[in-house]
Amino acid sequence: MYEVRFHGRGGQGSVTAAKLLAHAAFLEENHTQAFPHFGCERRGAPVVAFTRIDDAEIRIHTQIHEPDCVVVLDPPLLKVLDVTSGLKSGGVVVVNTERSANELGLPAGMKVATVDARTIAQEELGRPIVNTPILGALSKATGIVKLESLVKAINEVFDGRTAEKNVRAVTRAYKEAKV
Repeated sequence: MYEVRFHGRGGQGSVTAAKLLAHAAFLEENHTQAFPHFGCERRGAPVVAFTRIDDAEIRIHTQIHEPDCVVVLDPPLLKVLDVTSGLKSGGVVVVNTERSANELGLPAGMKVATVDARTIAQEELGRPIVNTPILGALSKATGIVKLESLVKAINEVFDGRTAEKNVRAVTRAYKEAKV
C-alpha cells in the first residue's frame, strides 16, 4: 500500500488534490481511498488530507500516520508543523516552494522534490490554487501515478476551460519539478 499525506490550508485544494490522486490511481486499476481531516473549518486554517493506493482492497479506514509521501501545499507550514512526522524511511516530500530542497532544512534520509506550484497556478489558472500543479510534481517524484492518468482524471472531474487550465498546470509542474 502507498500512503500520501497532504498538508495545506483551507482553500488551497488539499482535499481536491487527494481526491484527484485517488481518481488517477483508480484509472490505473488500483484500489483507492481519499479523505480529509479538518480542524476548524475555515479558509486559511491548516488542513490535512490523505490518499491510499493499493492493488488489493483497502480495509483500513484511519488517518495516515506513517506515510510513504508527504505533500506540502503551503510552505510556511514547514515552520509550524512537523510535516515529516512518521514519514517512512526513504520517503518522499513534495513541497510547493521557489526554494531549493537544500534550503528547506528538512531532516536527512528523505527524497525531497520542489516545484513553484503557486507561480504555475497563478499563471495557468489565474489564482493561487496549487492542487493540480503539486500533483504534477508528485507524479514526477514518486511515479505512483502517470501524468497521463492525472490528465484523464482532471478531464473527468472538471469541465471545459477549467479542465484545460488544470491540465496545463499539472503538465507544466511535472516538467518543472526539481526531483
